Amino acid sequence: MKDWKKAVLKDSATMKDAMEAIDRSSLQIVAIVDGENRLVGTVTDGDIRRGILGGLTFTVPVRQIMRKKPKSATVHQTREDILDFMKQKKIHQMPVLDDESKIVGIEVLDELLAPPSRENWVVLMAGGLGTRLRPLTDAVPKPMIPIGQKPLLENILENFIEYGFKNFFISVHYKDHVIRNYFGDGSRWGVKIRYLSEGERQGTAGALSLLPKKTSEPIFVMNGDLLTKINFAQLLHFHSEHKLAATMCVREYDFQVPYGVLTLEGHCIKSIDEKPTQKFFVNAGIYVLEPRVLKLIPKRKFYDMPQLFKDLMAKGDATAAFPIREYWIDIGHLRDLIRANGDFEEGY
Repeated sequence: MKDWKKAVLKDSATMKDAMEAIDRSSLQIVAIVDGENRLVGTVTDGDIRRGILGGLTFTVPVRQIMRKKPKSATVHQTREDILDFMKQKKIHQMPVLDDESKIVGIEVLDELLAPPSRENWVVLMAGGLGTRLRPLTDAVPKPMIPIGQKPLLENILENFIEYGFKNFFISVHYKDHVIRNYFGDGSRWGVKIRYLSEGERQGTAGALSLLPKKTSEPIFVMNGDLLTKINFAQLLHFHSEHKLAATMCVREYDFQVPYGVLTLEGHCIKSIDEKPTQKFFVNAGIYVLEPRVLKLIPKRKFYDMPQLFKDLMAKGDATAAFPIREYWIDIGHLRDLIRANGDFEEGY
């Protein structure tokens, strides 16, 4: 990231000072501030060029060419909100202000579009037998079944990479050599991949006991049979903002009862609801865990993620649900696989 402080000038500066600051910072913008460091305007390379074409000399005050009501962001906006606004308004550089309108940074669209590098571990659960998808899974594990032109697990990996994640663990069991041979150490994707080898199936949380060392960052865990467009950055922000021990992604599930449902009081009918729709939140198979949570997971025993959340709740630890509003599908049956491939062709 470029040093934005090189692109800040006092309102007493000249057009020449602004030109030199733009060249020095390489940000293509200069933020103009008053004596209290409050933003009063901005100057771009285009503003300077227009001033030159208008006959102004380099010694004129920068106030003559600056934009006096520039667009700006606040420290309370998320990276994603700022990026969306800049793309919508076609703004390539934008000052960031605190509550007193003092400049604390300059966001650059090109840098926002490049994901930040994240140190969080990502654990992808790929050890299942995939019995419901036989005979497809007789030759390969379910996460290696193609979706589009790539294995499902590769699509998951690349989704995380888009958000800057680079430290991966893949939990393997059934036909693990297929996964190991395909992904190797991850260098083909510019990331690091290590493997958690389950001698016996250990459930959706048990394999986490095999993680080799401690980490200080929240840990992502995701089932290897999901296709989703969830925003992992927003998920991480939600988890950290609420100071949670564990976050479970959930999906709304609708179920229509195919009959009239009666409400009774004794033997008397009080109401009839014809084919009502019941709505539930169901586990979506994506989680964020604080590192200290790993101490609760027994070693070399079958232990599922719902049990981990029950144990955390029994201890009084903070847990929460993060609703997925983006595309999500659990590929458990052949019909799900057919739908996922169709969705993929359409860009899901």
